[in-house]
Amino acid sequence: MPDQQNLTLDLSQSIEINAAIGDAYKALVRRLTTESSTPDNQAMPMVLEEWPGGRWFRDLGNGQGHLWGFVQVIKPPTIIEIQGPMFMSYPAAGHIQFRLTQIAGGVELSLRHRVLGLIEEEHRQGVVPGWSHFLEEAKRLSEA
Repeated sequence: MPDQQNLTLDLSQSIEINAAIGDAYKALVRRLTTESSTPDNQAMPMVLEEWPGGRWFRDLGNGQGHLWGFVQVIKPPTIIEIQGPMFMSYPAAGHIQFRLTQIAGGVELSLRHRVLGLIEEEHRQGVVPGWSHFLEEAKRLSEA
């Protein structure tokens, strides 16, 4: 049962990538879609409609799937923001921001994931390694 006294989550992480900002952005989109996977490297392809209001979802075929969120802001090659429940299938409102910033020698990819709602402890504990895995894989794709 979620702790009803702690109804928020606020996580920030970042990684430096040795790549051009355009290449890092393309890798980020691939990571959000065709190259999506779980922390234990199980494939989990997603669909991202790359426009404001576009959906980010897992398509299981035959009209089945999971809606993770809607594109709130998209400004290639610097920012994607998505609002929605993400992987939480319960009363929670989430927002994630992916920001790419040019730095000496490459790009910094930062993410901030904030949630308001009845956050299950398993998800609260899993977001740190989950998003770390996401960033590491985005770096790998960018630098390949």
